[in-house]
Amino acid sequence: MAKGKATIFYCQNCGHESAKWLGQCPGCKEWNTMVEEPVQKKSGGRHSADILPGQRMAEPVNLAAVDLTENARMSTHIGELDRVLGGGLVPGSLTLVGGDPGIGKSTLLLQVCRHMAADGKKILYISGEESLQQIKLRANRIGDFSEQMLLLCETSLETVEQTLRKQMPAVAVIDSIQTMYHEEISSAPGSVSQVRESTSVLLQLAKGLGISVFIVGHVTKEGTVAGPRVLEHMVDTVLYFEGDRHASYRILRGVKNRFGSTNEIGVFEMREEGLAEVKNASEFMLSGKPEGASGSVVSCSMEGTRPILLEIQALVCHSNFGIPRRQATGMDLNRLNLLMAVLEKRLNLQMGDCDAYVNLAGGMRIAEPAIDLGVAMAAASSFKNRAIDDKTIVFGEIGLSGEVRGVSQAAQRVAEAAKLGFTTCILPQVNLDQSKAQSGIRLIGVRTVREAIDLI
Repeated sequence: MAKGKATIFYCQNCGHESAKWLGQCPGCKEWNTMVEEPVQKKSGGRHSADILPGQRMAEPVNLAAVDLTENARMSTHIGELDRVLGGGLVPGSLTLVGGDPGIGKSTLLLQVCRHMAADGKKILYISGEESLQQIKLRANRIGDFSEQMLLLCETSLETVEQTLRKQMPAVAVIDSIQTMYHEEISSAPGSVSQVRESTSVLLQLAKGLGISVFIVGHVTKEGTVAGPRVLEHMVDTVLYFEGDRHASYRILRGVKNRFGSTNEIGVFEMREEGLAEVKNASEFMLSGKPEGASGSVVSCSMEGTRPILLEIQALVCHSNFGIPRRQATGMDLNRLNLLMAVLEKRLNLQMGDCDAYVNLAGGMRIAEPAIDLGVAMAAASSFKNRAIDDKTIVFGEIGLSGEVRGVSQAAQRVAEAAKLGFTTCILPQVNLDQSKAQSGIRLIGVRTVREAIDLI
């Protein structure tokens, strides 16, 4: 029997490899994510110990002798992006930018290219999806570009590699990684093998030539970058765009950053001339907050090093069906069910037969437990139909016994609230002492969720 082509099965979610097809991935436990990819072994390849002419062998160095000035950051001249990157763009870094179609990935990177080209740096924008005329039309809406801005429409990875070595730009943009293909791999562009190989080649170019590379990654309907999740482990920085593409706001979140703190966010507003920075994110998130409405409360979440004030809206009403409906937008639904169970058990609020809808206004998604107290007070406010004072801010974590636990960086949260004119802050009792230095705001420490609800 003739031998067929060697194949291997990859998990599209986590990159796990298997010699045969499996219904469930052993790595991430997801179902129906294994895809078949051909594997071609290179013949006549050199041994890993061989040294090419002109290539020097790597040697260990003393840690104390490492010079940090080599990694001096370059400013993108977009303050919100610099914040998410950890203070600027590091030479030789590989950054993945992901997001839904039409949310503004290419627009933001074009703005970065425009600012850095005007600063005298050589920029190469490589597009595999649009023609030169299409890129020019978008560039005309953003503004004028200097002669340092170069465009290339190409999908062949070999051609891209040769161009990068010849031009030696300071910054390169690959839009997008799913359109790049390597001729030695027989699978289609965008497949697991092509994405892995393309990212590996770009990583070697970025580190070897000192070029800062941005790669754009399409996002699937599940919200993950199309292709293997191992792509996120290969790059230095992972940035995700959040928010509805039909809305005016955009939130850029740093999921991974080897050169700065993770979970930093930058807030942008989509305008006709491109993405504009939102300097005061808290004020932007609270714009349009109703006055004197029940079920509305302001809480504070720490996103990286930045405190963000946001409005929590809750609507609790009696259900007309046998099974009450629960819906949460911007937070974990299981966390909402847990908090409502605590309110019913510890405060005797009979909400077991009520529908409950919770929304974090502004389009943000928060996983921090510090908003627990705000969600509980908003639900109780809607259930009792009693409004919470508009100048009151609430934060704290709630345990199963109804206790209010302390949160990190409480002083920064209180300072942000005082800056925006809030007069009262309800916070955990354990955080009261470290937050007393803030003047102009009344602090109320609570030990249990019952004490907090009694205040309204």
